[in-house]
Amino acid sequence: MKKAIIIFCLALTSSLTTFAQNAIHCLIKTSMGDIAIELYPAKAPVTVANFMKYVDKKAYNGSSFFRVCTPVNEAPRKVKIQVIQGGNVPDSLILDSIKIETTKLTGLKHQNGTLSMARSGPNSATSEFFICIGNQPALDYGGARNPDGQGFAAFGKVTAGMDVVKTIQSQKDKNQYLIEPVKILEISRVEE
Repeated sequence: MKKAIIIFCLALTSSLTTFAQNAIHCLIKTSMGDIAIELYPAKAPVTVANFMKYVDKKAYNGSSFFRVCTPVNEAPRKVKIQVIQGGNVPDSLILDSIKIETTKLTGLKHQNGTLSMARSGPNSATSEFFICIGNQPALDYGGARNPDGQGFAAFGKVTAGMDVVKTIQSQKDKNQYLIEPVKILEISRVEE
């Protein structure tokens, strides 16, 4: 029995190490500070590849975080969330929408710091993404935030800079849209 447990623990450690090694690291530089992120291509290959196409084309440079969901502006909604949303690139740089990789498929959940794709209907995500503030299970597969029940496609997480995320969330908004959007100066790969 002990041998089986040791083998299981070694296998789990090995898979977690591989998972961490396969992560892609990026830095989001904003006018309010930097946010370090890691992405999980082994878990969400379609979503990560899509995000990285925008990064590598420098399409996010000059875009912004433009929308915030806060306890105050979400108060009237039945299902409340807390996120900041960004990545509004010019129409000329928008790529084809991608197939949704649900949290049921990937195993990634919308927890504090999770990076996920914004969307309207299923398979409609393009460039816009959001970062969760606190755990947001209503955004997972089967969650009540989106009426179709598919949830949103989580694909990474913040590894440093949640203070910047919270500062962005605290800016003045009107109907969830920031009065002064926070500039995304650049999103770039961080070579290990």
